[in-house]
Amino acid sequence: MKNDKNESVIMTVDEVADYLKLSKITVYKLTQKGEIPGFRIGSSWRYNRDTIDEIARVGTKKIA
Repeated sequence: MKNDKNESVIMTVDEVADYLKLSKITVYKLTQKGEIPGFRIGSSWRYNRDTIDEIARVGTKKIA
């Protein structure tokens, strides 16, 4: 995953789960609760790497 300054890195559920050391089910549950913001492309969820990094840094309660 290359991350240039002008290029946002998009992650799948599998990548987020691996990156945060969580199960895929937990990622889905946190997404459903709004604690991990994501977006859908068809039936698949996608996540912005910068947002995931911010969540890892400060926690989910401060991200909206």
